[in-house]
Amino acid sequence: LLLVLVYEVHVYTGAELGAETDSNVYINLIGTRGDAGKRKLHRSKNNNVKFQRGQMDIFCIKAVSLGDLEKVLISHDGAGPGNGWFLDKIVIKHKEGEEAQEVVFPCNRWLDECQDDGKTERELTANGKYFMSLFYSAQRWRVQVKTDGDSPEPRECKRTLVIYGSKGKSDELLLSPQTPGYVCFLPRATDEFIVETGDLGDIYKIRVSCDDMPGFEGWHLKSFHLEELHTKQELNFDCNCWLTLNREDKELVKEFAAVTKDQKTLPVHKYVVSVHTGDRWGAETFANVYITLYGKRGDTGVRKLHTSLTKGRKFQRNKVDSFLVEAVSLSHLQKVVIGHDGEGYGAGMYLKMVTVKESQDSDKESVFPLWNWLDTHLGLCETVCEIVTIGRRLTLSPKLPEINMKSSGLWIMDVTGSDLSNEEDPICLSFIFYGNLSYKKLPLQVTGKAMQIKDELADIGSIYKVQVTSPHSELKQPWHLDLLHMKHTGTKEEMYLAFDCWFNPKEDKCVELPALYADQEPLPVVEYAIHLHTGDLKKAGATGEAYLCIQGEKSYSGKRWLNAKKSLITLARGQVDIFKIKSVYLGKLNQVLVGFKSLKKDKWFLEKIVIKEDFYPFSSHVFVHNDWINKHSKKDFVEVAIPLKETSVTSLLVKNFDMKSRGRWQIWVHCTQVPENVPDIQVVAFGRKGKSPAQKVQNLSDNPFLLTVGDIGDITKLSFMLSGPSLKRGIKFHKLQLKDLDTKQELGFHTEAPCLFGEDGSEAVAELAAVRPDKPPLREVLYSISVHTGTLPASGTDASVFITVFGEQGDSCKRRLRHSNFERGQVSISEMRAVDLGQLSKVLVEHHNVGYGAGWYLDQIIIHESGKIDDQYVFLCQQWLDSGVGDAQLKRTLK
Repeated sequence: LLLVLVYEVHVYTGAELGAETDSNVYINLIGTRGDAGKRKLHRSKNNNVKFQRGQMDIFCIKAVSLGDLEKVLISHDGAGPGNGWFLDKIVIKHKEGEEAQEVVFPCNRWLDECQDDGKTERELTANGKYFMSLFYSAQRWRVQVKTDGDSPEPRECKRTLVIYGSKGKSDELLLSPQTPGYVCFLPRATDEFIVETGDLGDIYKIRVSCDDMPGFEGWHLKSFHLEELHTKQELNFDCNCWLTLNREDKELVKEFAAVTKDQKTLPVHKYVVSVHTGDRWGAETFANVYITLYGKRGDTGVRKLHTSLTKGRKFQRNKVDSFLVEAVSLSHLQKVVIGHDGEGYGAGMYLKMVTVKESQDSDKESVFPLWNWLDTHLGLCETVCEIVTIGRRLTLSPKLPEINMKSSGLWIMDVTGSDLSNEEDPICLSFIFYGNLSYKKLPLQVTGKAMQIKDELADIGSIYKVQVTSPHSELKQPWHLDLLHMKHTGTKEEMYLAFDCWFNPKEDKCVELPALYADQEPLPVVEYAIHLHTGDLKKAGATGEAYLCIQGEKSYSGKRWLNAKKSLITLARGQVDIFKIKSVYLGKLNQVLVGFKSLKKDKWFLEKIVIKEDFYPFSSHVFVHNDWINKHSKKDFVEVAIPLKETSVTSLLVKNFDMKSRGRWQIWVHCTQVPENVPDIQVVAFGRKGKSPAQKVQNLSDNPFLLTVGDIGDITKLSFMLSGPSLKRGIKFHKLQLKDLDTKQELGFHTEAPCLFGEDGSEAVAELAAVRPDKPPLREVLYSISVHTGTLPASGTDASVFITVFGEQGDSCKRRLRHSNFERGQVSISEMRAVDLGQLSKVLVEHHNVGYGAGWYLDQIIIHESGKIDDQYVFLCQQWLDSGVGDAQLKRTLK
């Protein structure tokens, strides 16, 4: 007889914008013995409102034992826009006999008629099965929470607790009332909750979090008291702090160290987290950015980077923003996970690196380099990534590294790693220090966990990378290199390089890290893909041993073996063999050295080597040999140096859009110093295939409104036009952002001018060029316009004259020529600032005065870029613009 089991279903709604749903959700569990049938997920055990963004809901399903769970079928009945749901994963826990299981079903997709593939039902396959001791050694805690008397009346806001111990941490434990309708966290109240966790070991900290909900005024938390119900262990946390964004701290997450007799209370640090945005077009983001710090002792949980210590808008191109993240000491930092909620091409950021120090007074900081895009359509095509530290550096440089090397003194280098068996021979490694003048190789005999090398490293100049290699012979046992700590006795320059890698038997290893100096960006570590093309000739192939060394303007890659230890490589006729190596960025490549040795005295016809690098600007380098490499003796390698033949640069690959644009964009315009009675402002979008109709700008206060542009192709610029009289001063410009409602593409806009309509407000048109990632925007051009009035009697006019200049990249919009003298036989010169129009094709010139004496005889207009007199455009007219002469036209198109 099969038992009836209780399946605990944990449903994780994603953190994407709009991930939540209020649709009815149904599930069917499928195992080796059959399925449970379609069940509605009625009531969440831990939340009043189900399936909210970033939330985990628990449901219990009773069913006859299904055997090993293999699949789940999940669906909802929501139809139409806004009723979709983004499901992250489902985790099912159950116990059968003495065995407890936890099965994970990843999804990470939309169930939405209007997104992804439009499906609202998905079949999920089990990703992993974990047999857990959780059910046997589970801990049950009574949690008592005291709220202070001056805390505001509680609003709907999710509050969670995470408990950390020596054996791990709990899930996010939701602090929700046991009975529906009961209000928790009232002023002066003590609320009690029962929560379950696995065996966490010795508790060392807790983390308390509040959600950032609209209207949430904050929570004054007084204390936490935890009691484990089996062991009666008690823990007190005297909190006395605010969780709010309205006060000085601006914190919605707080951590508290456990105070016990048996263990030392850990310090709480205010970590300074600095986000270094890259110097690339479109590198900035307007998205919310989140980070988690991981150390040897736990993590901080996900923290939103709210308030930058650096002035100005956050995460802008080539800017460093610093944030305080308060957490119980993590010990040595190991990695960070950083991400943002920006969806769509251009919504992401180009992140150089993250640096973290323990406090604002710390003299050292950990370095986490990325040098890549965090964007749904670029680079990694991800918005979240994990970055492992490459080491620590000083925050302030004692002296410039160039001077350091000239100083007398020694480099003392401490190498730490794993322990070694005494029964085997010592391991020999080579440490190669590359400087801007030369390099030096130092052998190291590994004898245990810690060794020291002392050397002047004279004559190599300023160190910029360190390479560690194992010899091309077999290691007897594996060894893990943890850290290289370098300190100069003369200059006090100091760096910690975290190699964190294994050297294994039967494996060649060559690892490199850049030197870490204060106030200098470390060189990136780049992957080079090497394509060896063997010629398509008779007996062109060969078998033997081979290595190569890539030489760049900055450095050498060092000798890299293409064959594994004690084995040979076969390079077949007409074949392309691909190898990948990682090296600190070599700069512009100029030569490849190839070494080859064949025991059979084979000749090898090497046609060419193509090296591709994935680091900006995505270059491909071709080294042509087109010749035989002959082997003459059994002992020595034949070496050939092949110079660079050509380099080609490919533009950044952009992932295809899932949907087609319908020309509907959300637009944000943020300006300050806006006059009270500002006239209506119209906006026109210009694209590769045309321009949009003029539309009214709804606000300048960073509130989004709809801009419908139609099918105008890729947007190149936006023009803002004043519909009334000119302003007394310009409007200070801060931000212009567009987001396509269908493709989710995002555009930023660039202008060198600090104000719209000129600093004095005298201009009627302001133009901004669109910025796409890694693509320079159209430049701003100052055009000089010379208007030649004719010499016929009464040729001059005192009318206001307007001009529109057309080019291959759009038009300038209608501009008033600010020069008011259009006298007979005179040349009036005006200037017009506009986004580059490309090759000019025509001008439209007009005035609005009618009646006797208002006419004007225009001879010609000459336009050139200011400062470039040689390249002029001449537009002949030699006609009247007069309501009483000839064809009575007041406007003319000149080509």
